[in-house]
Amino acid sequence: MFVLDLPEDDRSLSPHTGYTRAHWEPAADGLLRAALRFATPHHALLDLPGPPSQSGVRSDGLEGFARTFLLAALRGAGAYGKDPHGFLERYTEGIDHGTRTPGRDDAESWPLIGHHGVQGQPMVESASIALGLRLTAPWTWDALTPDARDRTEEWLRGALRHAPAPNNWYLFQLTVAGFLESVGRGDAETARAIDRPLGLLDGWYQGQGWYSDGDGRAFDHYNGWALHMYPLLHAHLAGDRALSDRLGPRLEEFLDGFALLFDANGAPIHHGRSLTYRFAAGAAVALGALTGHTPLAPGTTRRLLSGALRHFLDRGALSADGILGLGWYGPHAPTVQRYSGPASPYWASKGFLGLLLPAEHPVWTAPEEAARPKGPTGRSHCPPPGCSSRPPRATAWCGCTTTAAARCAPGRRSGHPPNPSTGGSPTPPAPVPPAPTTSPTITSPSSCAVCAATGCASSRSPRAPAGWPPPTPRSSRPAAPSCPRRAWTA
Repeated sequence: MFVLDLPEDDRSLSPHTGYTRAHWEPAADGLLRAALRFATPHHALLDLPGPPSQSGVRSDGLEGFARTFLLAALRGAGAYGKDPHGFLERYTEGIDHGTRTPGRDDAESWPLIGHHGVQGQPMVESASIALGLRLTAPWTWDALTPDARDRTEEWLRGALRHAPAPNNWYLFQLTVAGFLESVGRGDAETARAIDRPLGLLDGWYQGQGWYSDGDGRAFDHYNGWALHMYPLLHAHLAGDRALSDRLGPRLEEFLDGFALLFDANGAPIHHGRSLTYRFAAGAAVALGALTGHTPLAPGTTRRLLSGALRHFLDRGALSADGILGLGWYGPHAPTVQRYSGPASPYWASKGFLGLLLPAEHPVWTAPEEAARPKGPTGRSHCPPPGCSSRPPRATAWCGCTTTAAARCAPGRRSGHPPNPSTGGSPTPPAPVPPAPTTSPTITSPSSCAVCAATGCASSRSPRAPAGWPPPTPRSSRPAAPSCPRRAWTA
C-alpha cells in the first residue's frame, strides 16, 4: 500500500484523528506528485492508468488535468501563492499547450466542449479549470500570455454555448461564467450563464438544506459537493453578499443534519452515486466554515474533514503508485459508474477546500471535538430525501434509512437494482462485500427481490412520499407496457 509522507500524529491538538493542517498540506503534495508522473510532456493531459471511460482517453486525460489542477489550486491559494514544488507553473504550461489547437488528435490538445451526451464530459472539467484559475489568477492566469488567455477564454466559452445535463451540470456553466467575470471578461453571455442556474437552483430546493439534483427527487452527495458548493463558493469569491445571504442559510441547515452522516471512523455515508469521489463528501463541511454558514464548532469541522481524509488514506484508497483508484477503499467495481474514468476519483480534490482557510483560522487551531449527537437520542430526520439517521457510537457506524427516491425523475420508475440507499433499509458507511459469483445479483443483505433462474434480480422503484409525484390526468397517461412471462424462482 502506498503511504504518504506525513508527520507524526498530533494527538494533543487532534485527539480523534491526529491530523492538523501540517498533515493536510503534505497529503495534497503527495497526491499531486504521484499524479503528475502521468502527465504529457507539456502537462496538458494526465493519462492515469486504468480502463478508459465512455468518453474516451483524450477526455479522460483532460479530466486528469482538471481535477488535479483544482487540488493544486486549493493548495497554492491556501498558501498565498507559495508553491515550492512548482505545481502551478506546470498547470499553467498545460493550459497554454492544451488550448493551442483544441480538438486536434495530438499529444497535448484538449478536446472541444460539446453537448451533454455527445461530447459533454469536457464541460464538467471546464468547471474545475475555471475554478482553479479563479483561485490562483495572480500565479496562473496572469502568467499566461495575452494570446493564451484569449485561447483559454474561447475554450471555456464552449461550456456556455452547449447544452448541459438537466441537473447540477448547469452549475459548471455558472462556475465558468463566474471566473470570466472575475477577470474582466464578462458580458451578456456570462450573465445569462449565472442567472439561469441560480433560478433553477431555487426550483430544485426541497427544504431543510436539500436540493434535488434536477427535477424530481434525486438526492445524494451531489447536494453537498456540487449543488451547495458551486453557487455559494461563487458568491463568496465574488463578494456577493445578497447571494450569500440567500444560499448560506440553506447550507447551514443542511450541515446540521449532514454532520451526523459520518461514522466514528470518519467514513461518509455510502449512499448514492459517484461514491468513488470519497472524501469529497467533506467539501460542504469546509464550505460552511469558509463562508461562515455553519452550525458546527471549528473543532468539530476539522474532526469531520480529517476523519474522512484519514479514513480512506488508512484503508488502501491509494494504489501502489499513489493514485486514487476507482472504488471505495481499494478497487470496487460496483462503486463505478459508466461515466467513470481513471481520473474520476480526483473529484475528491474538493475535500481539500478547507485549505482555503488561513492557517490561523480556528478550524486549524482549535482542539478537535467529537461530533455531537443531535437531540436526546442523536437521531435526525431529513424529510426531503426521506432519510432518518442514527449517530455513531464509540466503535460503531452511523446508520441511515431512506424511504424516498434517491435518484428518480418525475413519474419514472428506477432502473437500478435493489440498493440500501433507495429501499427503506439501513445504509452502511462502506460497500457490502460482493457475494459469490453464483449468487443472485443482490447488492445488500437487506435487499428484497425476485430472482430468476439465471441469477438476475428484479429491480424496484424507490419509495416516494405520499402524493408525489402529482397524479397524471388519465387522458395523458401512457399506455401500460406489456410484460412477457418469465420463469422466476425464489
